[in-house]
Amino acid sequence: MEGLLDSLAAWPGALWLRGSGTAYLFLNAAHILGLGLLLGAIVPLDLRLAGLWRNVPLPVLLPFSSRAAAAGLGLAVATGLWLFTVRPHEYLDNAAFQFKLGLLLLAVGNIAWQHASPALARSLRDGTLSTGLRLRAAASTLLWCAVLLAGRWIGFL
Repeated sequence: MEGLLDSLAAWPGALWLRGSGTAYLFLNAAHILGLGLLLGAIVPLDLRLAGLWRNVPLPVLLPFSSRAAAAGLGLAVATGLWLFTVRPHEYLDNAAFQFKLGLLLLAVGNIAWQHASPALARSLRDGTLSTGLRLRAAASTLLWCAVLLAGRWIGFL
């Protein structure tokens, strides 16, 4: 594991970020943009799935919000991995970073569960919102907010 972390820290992208405050600033801003896009898309969708804003048609909101959230997640993960390479040993030793990774896995797993659920397809068809669908939507909002908070916590440990 140490060899892998050393290799990550030595790759040209990590060296460039460590040597350029401007590059690090822009990559960090892109990471925050990804988080904003993810949360900005997923929270309204989750709240709708939880039962709010029933006047917003789910078949209209779901495809757009899901794609926007996926784009935000992709950007956040890609930039987060790159940011990780700047100090991989320190990040892996950081309890907040470990907590964030665990929450991230739970949040992504919850998304997979929600999208695989027959209840979601049924909701798109007839507008019914099962208890399980609502609970997964509420869990999604809580998990993504917790991922965000854990990410901010990293810098304080």
